[in-house]
Amino acid sequence: MKINFSKYQGTGNDFILIDNRTLVFPKHNTHLIEHLCKRRFGIGADGLILLENDTEKDFRMVYFNSDGNESSMCGNGGRCIVSFAKKLNLIDSTSEFIATDGLHKATILENKTIALQMKDVEQVNIQPDYVFLNTGSPHHVVLVEDLHYLDVKNNGAAIRYSNLYGKEGSNVNFVTPISENNFRIRTYERGVEDETLSCGTGATAVAIAMNAVEKTKANTIKIQVEGGELEVSFEKKDNQYCNVFLTGPAEFVYEGEIEW
Repeated sequence: MKINFSKYQGTGNDFILIDNRTLVFPKHNTHLIEHLCKRRFGIGADGLILLENDTEKDFRMVYFNSDGNESSMCGNGGRCIVSFAKKLNLIDSTSEFIATDGLHKATILENKTIALQMKDVEQVNIQPDYVFLNTGSPHHVVLVEDLHYLDVKNNGAAIRYSNLYGKEGSNVNFVTPISENNFRIRTYERGVEDETLSCGTGATAVAIAMNAVEKTKANTIKIQVEGGELEVSFEKKDNQYCNVFLTGPAEFVYEGEIEW
């Protein structure tokens, strides 16, 4: 069987995008998805995303980590699938779509930039040495001093597989403040089981966490990731965060055909 795919990236977080409106892709074949995502042996990507029909909204997003397993929400992937839907002429400059965590709205701005509405965050678990919250995916956030030389893979894995989060685990974000509304982060992603150049739900989690622990009073925050810059904005009402938006680039890289 042959199928067309497109490759997209958002601040270095890269994805295989497939139009699966005809439901021909074998999405329960975890071995195939893992193989396609393997660098050097497959196409190579941090994840694979299927665009499928939805009865009420523009489309449905189905996201798989590079280990082949279906996963929770991906913010950078969400922006990339909106760009992909535009390329397929399914949408114009705005979109509403369904993902695993519910409804998302998005607007395509200038210069390949997309503003994606994320889920509201009702609970932020503040501990003495870390913050935990769910922004569509679970995130552990910890402040560090020497981010540049940090062993993200090993330190992240130790937290991800710790007794804190059990079998499901958590993504892990290491953070260093740059200024009052600007933070630099590095992220260990579960499912990839390594550091990625960017994590959209992680950037969102860091921005909210830094506001919650009063490292910033800003509600529009710049997040520097290894692959570029993202912006997170939100409204805070009674210690809950709503109208959360993740804004950043989503760029087409190339397209091709796979056969198996």
